[in-house]
Amino acid sequence: MNPRIGELVFLEQLAHRYKLPVPEFLAEPVSQSLLKEKLEKWGSGIIKPDVLTGKRGKAGSILKVGKVLDALKAMREVAAASINGLQPRSAYIVQCVPADYEIYTSISYNSHTLSPAFTVSLKGGMDVEAISDKDKVTVPLNVFQGLNAYQASEALNKLGLTGKLNSRLSLAFVNLWDMFISTGMLSCEINPWRVTKAGQVFACDFKATFDENNFKTKDLGLKWPEYPTTESDFEAEMKAWAASSHQGQAHVSSLGGKRILPLLFGGGAGTIITETLTMLGGDPIFLSDFGGNPPYERMKKTAAICFDHHLHKCELLLILGGKANNTLIDLTFAAIADALQECVDAKGPVDIPVIIGRGGAHLVQGFEVMKKTLDNLHLPYVIFGPDTPITLVADYAASVLKRRKKQAQGGRV
Repeated sequence: MNPRIGELVFLEQLAHRYKLPVPEFLAEPVSQSLLKEKLEKWGSGIIKPDVLTGKRGKAGSILKVGKVLDALKAMREVAAASINGLQPRSAYIVQCVPADYEIYTSISYNSHTLSPAFTVSLKGGMDVEAISDKDKVTVPLNVFQGLNAYQASEALNKLGLTGKLNSRLSLAFVNLWDMFISTGMLSCEINPWRVTKAGQVFACDFKATFDENNFKTKDLGLKWPEYPTTESDFEAEMKAWAASSHQGQAHVSSLGGKRILPLLFGGGAGTIITETLTMLGGDPIFLSDFGGNPPYERMKKTAAICFDHHLHKCELLLILGGKANNTLIDLTFAAIADALQECVDAKGPVDIPVIIGRGGAHLVQGFEVMKKTLDNLHLPYVIFGPDTPITLVADYAASVLKRRKKQAQGGRV
């Protein structure tokens, strides 16, 4: 699965490489004397868990401390507490930065333009979904030219931020882009950048996803963190299957959802689709990437594992990816269709809608194979071609679930 990192790895290994301003920090193990020295210098610090999940503050796992003994106790408690079902790798403390501004930024690949896009808002500290369109600016980027200081400055001007702070932030945003493109990231987010009354800028929270197939990611030399895991039987089986061959990806990461079974193709596309589904209440079971031109048997076994564990429990099957460059759609769809038929034959019929969206070589033949199997199983389906953006297909899938829920409750659709 595409590797992810949180704030601590960013602070320890990446920020200084790309000259991104960050607060001082200490990570476990930390001596009492050094902690005392830093707290006296900072005035207070923020205890955080090193865990790959959001909403840490809402979970009560981010604590402000001013005394050494309180900090030591808080670090032990935060490191030991489960957050959204995940166990932190450790805890760390960062310098408390009083903020005059909090700013949100992200860089990710846009499914509409098939290129990176930079988003900025002066409403930092909020989830991006909660920020209104008028309070954020998104700048499409040419992957070869990237983000320059003029583009960053213009985006801030549109939000009403001018002067020296505009210039200072613009230069920091250019460095952020340099890190993004130089390391093979698929997405990165800093939320928030905190700006002091004196105009100092600090990147205070960070998360990123890397493209495991990008040579830049492979050559980074990062010490990838190993996080405690509570793998399900499904994840363990899929992990073993993924490791058994390099012919095509077979990667999943559980999201704890129950409603949509997503067979997704392409790491970047899978991330965008999953984020869209989650934002719209689609409740996907896992994040997946099954691309990489898998042979028939490889794809069939991948689909069979997914169906065996989840088909008879989910409410909708979603088969979705962008336009493939080197994946044969008829072959992968034939494998999925055969796995689906065999699962139903073995475990009994299902009554769920199937949403399909794909593009690539032998597309029509692939759609014909899926149509024949779905008709044979009497499953309702909708098929989208490559002209429909993957985000709209994901939106449609979420809306289908909402309509079915209303129908089940006896409401009007």
